[in-house]
Amino acid sequence: MQINTLILGAGAAGLMCAAHAGPGTLVIDHARAPGEKIRISGGGRCNFTNLGTEPSRFLSQNPHFCKSALARYTQWDFIELVSRHGIAWHEKTLGQLFCDGKATQIVAMLLRELEAAGAELWLQTSLSELTHADGVYTARVERDGRETVIRAKNLVMATGGRSIPKMGATGLAYDIAKQFGHALVTPRPGLVPLTFPEGRFADLAGVSLPARVTANGTSFDEALLFTHRGLSGPSILQASSYWHEGEEISVNLSPGLDPADHLRAARKGAGKRSLTTELRQILPERLVGHLADQLDLSGNLADLSDKRAETLSEALRNWVLRPSGSEGWRTAEVTLGGVDTDGLNSKTMASKTVPGLHFIGEAVDVTGWLGGYNFQWAWASGAAAGRSLAAG
Repeated sequence: MQINTLILGAGAAGLMCAAHAGPGTLVIDHARAPGEKIRISGGGRCNFTNLGTEPSRFLSQNPHFCKSALARYTQWDFIELVSRHGIAWHEKTLGQLFCDGKATQIVAMLLRELEAAGAELWLQTSLSELTHADGVYTARVERDGRETVIRAKNLVMATGGRSIPKMGATGLAYDIAKQFGHALVTPRPGLVPLTFPEGRFADLAGVSLPARVTANGTSFDEALLFTHRGLSGPSILQASSYWHEGEEISVNLSPGLDPADHLRAARKGAGKRSLTTELRQILPERLVGHLADQLDLSGNLADLSDKRAETLSEALRNWVLRPSGSEGWRTAEVTLGGVDTDGLNSKTMASKTVPGLHFIGEAVDVTGWLGGYNFQWAWASGAAAGRSLAAG
């Protein structure tokens, strides 16, 4: 079988690339259905982009690499595509956009675009061998119990990273990158809950509150959730991408209110009201109980000195913790690291050293914040590669 472009991976980036690459394009995937990460995202409603998309909200060893693709296929371009297909959507917090209906609408939209472009999709197709010689990629694949040999001028790696292995994620893109001499930025789990020594927060499991979590100088103001194994919630997931093993994080348990100001204001006429009783006005009851011993919350509010109020406020607004690890690939939403961008053209996602080879989406060392940014990178990098391939 002779084709122009073979795309490995029928996820967000691969489908978008095929929709732009045009006739002579074949997408293959070992899964039973395309776009599985799209289907489960956003609680089944797909947080498909973010109004606040900008390069500063992406992590990479080269923070400039993502700028070109993001500028040439923006969140507004994808919103226009969604609207053109009659998919109703709404904005939630922090610029996150979701389908009013189901995430499968986005998958169906991409499949319609792929078909309209003249591309093909083969599912339940596994790659057994891949070689490159004389400007041609030769792939041996198994489909319906039969082997097919595909020869293509171009190869696009859109197989993602290692996150969510239960959905079939593998390190195939990294294996192919190494096969063709590309360097990797060591992949690690991103947007992942952080763990602590057993039992550290067992008494707080299920407690949630707004918090500001800081890791390596970057802070996020979102909900924090205590779990049996440690900390989760959007603020922790965001900070986890900036945290490295062995480092500390800082948690501000009262980002919108200075506890010292609250306590001083409440002190007048407080009588014998305990300090813990007053703190329960601004923090969850179980959290106050958990902190009572380590912060010495004994005594009455009326006896609280200004100095002690300030000390207590500082402790609540800069609670320094050292996670023992993370939940790892099993629950990580994305992969940090990946194919080193130094070896890729930022306008086309093409290899600088191997003709016709492209890497897009999560396989590349570009990782967005929580909230639709990683889908926008998939759309933008996929469109960049697809447009380049269509142009020949």
